Amino acid sequence: MTEQDRVTVNDPRGPVNNGVGPQYVFYGVGADWMIRRGVESLRIAREDRVRLADRFVPPAGYRVAADRLEKPGSVVLLEAPPGSGRRAAAIMLLHGLSEDGGADEEEVRFEELPATDKDEDEDPLAPGEGDRFLLDLSGVADEKAYAKAQRRLAVHRSQVQKAGAHMVVVLPSGMEHAHAPDLEPHTVTLGRPRGVAVVTRYLRMDRMAFRPADLGSADLQRLCDRSPMRELARLAGLVKAARDSGRFGADFAGWLDQAMHAVTDRAGEVGRQVATVRTTPDRALLLATAVFEEARADTVYEAWHGLMRTVRHEEEATTELARTDFGERLEALEIERDQDGRLRFKRLAYADAVRAYFWANFPGMRDDLRNWIGHAAGLRGLTTDDRMNVVVRFGERSLAVERPDHLFDLVVRWADSATGASCDPRAVAALELGLSHERFGGWFRRWMYKCARSSPLSDGLVRALTTACLQSLGATHPDQAMVRLHYLAVRKGEAAREAREALLDLAGRDRRLYRLLIDRLRDRTRREPRGAEPQLRLLTELLRSDRAPDPPPWPDLFLGWETVFSQPPTELWNPLVSSWLNAVAGDSTREMALGVMVGATRGRAVALHRLYAIACDWAGTARHSSRAAVAALFWQHIDHAQYARTESTKRTGAGPRTTEEAR
Repeated sequence: MTEQDRVTVNDPRGPVNNGVGPQYVFYGVGADWMIRRGVESLRIAREDRVRLADRFVPPAGYRVAADRLEKPGSVVLLEAPPGSGRRAAAIMLLHGLSEDGGADEEEVRFEELPATDKDEDEDPLAPGEGDRFLLDLSGVADEKAYAKAQRRLAVHRSQVQKAGAHMVVVLPSGMEHAHAPDLEPHTVTLGRPRGVAVVTRYLRMDRMAFRPADLGSADLQRLCDRSPMRELARLAGLVKAARDSGRFGADFAGWLDQAMHAVTDRAGEVGRQVATVRTTPDRALLLATAVFEEARADTVYEAWHGLMRTVRHEEEATTELARTDFGERLEALEIERDQDGRLRFKRLAYADAVRAYFWANFPGMRDDLRNWIGHAAGLRGLTTDDRMNVVVRFGERSLAVERPDHLFDLVVRWADSATGASCDPRAVAALELGLSHERFGGWFRRWMYKCARSSPLSDGLVRALTTACLQSLGATHPDQAMVRLHYLAVRKGEAAREAREALLDLAGRDRRLYRLLIDRLRDRTRREPRGAEPQLRLLTELLRSDRAPDPPPWPDLFLGWETVFSQPPTELWNPLVSSWLNAVAGDSTREMALGVMVGATRGRAVALHRLYAIACDWAGTARHSSRAAVAALFWQHIDHAQYARTESTKRTGAGPRTTEEAR
């Protein structure tokens, strides 16, 4: 089973991509669109796991690991060679815990823990019973980093065992000599799944009609025996793409032959073509078509000329009529123009190989390519899908050559250029692509953290960061998403208001996050008295009845209300208290709110008088008997608190005040 082929879905009702390879679906950036290939997704939402389970082929040793993981508090460490599907196996082990009457999917956490250091102000792990965690250390490359990772692992292991949670750890390959001795009893060695079985499973799920004998060639067997699981998943995807294109015959043998050539021969074919294409215009057209494949010919033509200007190619002195015409250039480069006027290469997956070749073999051009894409991805002739394809293709190549900064540069450029209240979908797409990358996801999370804390930020960048936090980071690393949204939410302006709404929405999805945010805002209010007002406003909004989980977490609400009511009475109190009076009037099960709110005043007379006055105003705005009854009960709680305070102050000689003074 591949480590790479995982769908990224923010809404299970989204469309299905019939393109090549792993599919990543993004929503909320202007249109539905898909990232088709090239990154390792960190997202382990339930929809993704269900799709992965349909295609998963258990490796040798999997059953042993599954048996060990069943016990509450268990931690299983996986040792397996790269390319064997070890990450997918880890996810499936955790996913399998819910299949046999385990914890409710809605009640447990299923999260990936950062392999690198967490944010400096991020809350501790605090696992709960039945929670499931993945820690992927496969990218750790040196002994110093691995030693540090093992120290974090020891802390996590202790917390998971104590809480009765479950954790699977993917160990780095080649670091066996550096394993701590106490890891050995928890380690399970996995084998490699049968490659033909993986290809077969993928083809079956894509409803491909074939016989087992069709997969019996020696060339395919060698490929299945040697290739990483992600390459086998890509092979199956290419077979499907060949079928769906309608350009490569009508039988399975022909589709498989095209896919085999695409996997094994394309790099060499591109190298030979570039060696024969010596002029700047022809090489630029080859690359422009590869990046903008499936866009309209006129748009590719414009992008082509933009690339030549970017690399400072001098235009020919002759007029265009005297030069080789566009169609002749396309034909010489084996580029087709279909009936809709869109360009594509004649060979399956050739554009992918062209992009990989240029980024790998012309490193001095990478800055120019970044600048070119920064402009060309906004050409007017591009559809939304065209733009997203360009962003993804550029992002794939930048990450493949270890230049995540190039992708983030464009995030900032596109976001800063957004006008009005819009959020540039290219910036969001690039951020989500970076966040979902197995190797560079942590790099993007750290840069988002730095940006969120920086000042000033354009509204466009605030919106892009907000959207990425809510749609992507919130699904994989919700605690980190909350931290970043918090920094964005306490700024000024309309974009910050949107960040506040996103933060409250994120917290409202999960009781644990709701409690964490209350604690975080209380802490910031105490620690930053001069800048406490934005924190206090945010806390007050979070504590409203329509924001609280159901059933309400009364101890946490008490602590939050206590912080709000300890401040001088302000206009913030009225909507907060009124929201809970409305809630009690509509649902008697929330009646406890009345006593908890009064208790949160700690008997302070000024605060009690303020609550009494708010209840008077609230009850006086309507003649409903339910409101009068709720207000009377609330006043009763206030009077009891006042009486208790009076009895206490009698013993100390202080003069009490009663609620009658406020009447």
